[in-house]
Amino acid sequence: MKQIERVIVIGWDGAGIFVKDANTPNLDRYVAKGTFTFEAQTESPTISAECWGSLLHGVTPDKHGLTNEKADQETYSADSPYPSIFRVAREAWPDAKLAAFSAWRPINSGIIEASIGVHKASMNDAELAHAAAAYIRDNPDLKLLFVQFDLPDAGGHKHGYGTPGQIETIEETDANTGVILRAIEEADLTKDSLLIFVTDHGGGGEDKYSHGSDHPADKTIYWGCVGPGIAEGAELQADVSIRDTAAVVAHALGLEAPAAWKAKLPQGLYAS
Repeated sequence: MKQIERVIVIGWDGAGIFVKDANTPNLDRYVAKGTFTFEAQTESPTISAECWGSLLHGVTPDKHGLTNEKADQETYSADSPYPSIFRVAREAWPDAKLAAFSAWRPINSGIIEASIGVHKASMNDAELAHAAAAYIRDNPDLKLLFVQFDLPDAGGHKHGYGTPGQIETIEETDANTGVILRAIEEADLTKDSLLIFVTDHGGGGEDKYSHGSDHPADKTIYWGCVGPGIAEGAELQADVSIRDTAAVVAHALGLEAPAAWKAKLPQGLYAS
């Protein structure tokens, strides 16, 4: 198996499993190459800071303590017992290229630690796609890249989750994702990269225009991986939590996962 040199996580905020009803050719061609599930579960409450926080810090919200308000107004402690995967990577590699491109600014300002030398950028989705693509082209030796697009969640709040209006924003997000995927392909990075595709939550379970409940429409998310050693064209059957993403990133990069993390490596993820 070829060694994984870098991990790239591409997240679509608020997309739930509504991607199944959208025309997403860029996502689809990678789904077919990797292992994927439409039955993964996010955290409770099904709110962005709690869920992205769990993905990045490998623990439940009661441990990392993040809320939308805290992430917007405070920086995450650099000596927390629940470090982000970025901090774990930085402590292992002082000079590694680590980057986060997030349309929702609080991910960069309040969820990822501020003092660990992560290249960060926040802007609207379309600009973000091109900025992330440029970063990839200029830094093919990057180790960890996180990208978050916000349009699906904005579409859900405006039009209702799972409605044609939100589906349009999901399809626009797929096009934006294609900009990044083409940069990865043009830089010839697919052969030794692990790509993770994920959303933080769904919506419309108890309120057509919102999320936050434990209703399956809010809780159920898509999650998948493509890269060296990952089974091709398989649908992951084992239970997967959004927080497990941190364990998958650590394993792929050969990093030791912190003992405090609750993240686990999903069984059956790697081809036997």
